[in-house]
Amino acid sequence: MSAITRLLIFACFMLSASFLSASPNVPEEKSGPEETIAKSRSIDLWLTSPDKTALFERQKERVRFSAVKAKDKKTHSIRIDETQSFQTMDGFGFSLTGGSALNIYRMEKGPRLALLKELFGTDGKNIGISYLRISIGASDLDEKPFSYNDLPEGETDPQLKKFSLDPDRKYLIPLLKEILAINPEIKILGSPWSPPAWMKTNNHTKGGSLKPEYYPSYAQYFVKYIQGMKAEGIKIDAVTVQNEPLHPGNNPSLLMLPEAQAEFVKNHLGPAFKQASLDTKIIIYDHNADRPDYPISILNDPQAKQYIDGSAFHLYGGKIEALSKVHEAHPDKNLYFTEQWIGAPGKFAEDMKWHVRELLVGATRNWCKTVLEWNLAADPQQKPYTDGGCNECLGAVTIDGNSVTRNPAYYIIAHASKFVRPGSVRIQSSASAELPNVAFKTAQGKTVLIVLNNSNADQKFRVGYRGKEASASLRAGAVATLVW
Repeated sequence: MSAITRLLIFACFMLSASFLSASPNVPEEKSGPEETIAKSRSIDLWLTSPDKTALFERQKERVRFSAVKAKDKKTHSIRIDETQSFQTMDGFGFSLTGGSALNIYRMEKGPRLALLKELFGTDGKNIGISYLRISIGASDLDEKPFSYNDLPEGETDPQLKKFSLDPDRKYLIPLLKEILAINPEIKILGSPWSPPAWMKTNNHTKGGSLKPEYYPSYAQYFVKYIQGMKAEGIKIDAVTVQNEPLHPGNNPSLLMLPEAQAEFVKNHLGPAFKQASLDTKIIIYDHNADRPDYPISILNDPQAKQYIDGSAFHLYGGKIEALSKVHEAHPDKNLYFTEQWIGAPGKFAEDMKWHVRELLVGATRNWCKTVLEWNLAADPQQKPYTDGGCNECLGAVTIDGNSVTRNPAYYIIAHASKFVRPGSVRIQSSASAELPNVAFKTAQGKTVLIVLNNSNADQKFRVGYRGKEASASLRAGAVATLVW
């Protein structure tokens, strides 16, 4: 065989091989949805253990879906049904109190921006906080009580000519601008602890009630606040009418009974927002789960209801399941979980278990669009706080100069905030006392499952999804977020 003949045969062979690999006549093997899940999708698992050996840590070993095996009665099963969907989530986060802003903003710029990126960024190991609650005026975690219209005793200013956001311009407003540079889409909720003292029956920051003759002025106070923050480049997505309206013993605070709140909303705050063309949501109540009758009674008034987006809750009293009573009474109105504290110095294992079970799982399973922990940051002595304010509220992070310590609330929120982004929808997952859980479908089509081992023994469990199963296990008290 000549050299030319061998060369021609080799060329023909290569051409044939090339044709077989690229030819449209050779069908590519395709898989159905179930096969795609089994072969292509693996589950990312992020873990926090009660002994802190894993702190919101991505596990190296991947879990994969496979064909359903014979039932093992000793293994719990969590079935995901994405055909059943519930509320759309607004986000997970914290209260950025005046004290939180003070402690973070006093850090040197480099460490401060690194911390803010970790808290509000979404890439890498950043935890992606997507919702913040701030105080309108002072909360009890400021250095001292203040409003935006403080006057010498005996003076009044019904036209609010001396209204000023200056108290927030030192720390809070500049810090919010740095946060918005990292996440321009973050939603912000404003909550007042007290009106200006001159508007109140006792002329004091603590307790008392809002004088009816100042209802119009106080409604304009909200309007000026929202407009003033907008002028600073800060959009206030929603406001609650009053923080803890049935707890006038804090400093600052205000007693506002449901009848008064209904009157204020329907005849003053709602019309003032409408006249000013504000799209900021009005949220009522903002107190404990033991009084679902408070928001229900206001929503039963059609004149008030027309201005109200929904109701907000804390869990210092009552049971989280009570929130569903409000949803059942007024399913067209939203629910929000806006505050829960952890007492210093914190009990890591107990705090993780309670807050994940009652808030991440419990509040969302009972229709809440947000879950917010109380207080993003404090110093090692839990300062600042007002005279009469909370002196043992543990921040999600403790700031000591430029040093940062991450506390239980940081990891609690991280298990949801990083993955359940705004716009995610809660979907059906089977309930379990031993393995409380909640599932979401994200806007990008991912499924997120948060699971707690609420028992005192290690637990194996199966996740059922689209006719396939994946097996996993959790130590007693451990928390996992599974993403696929």
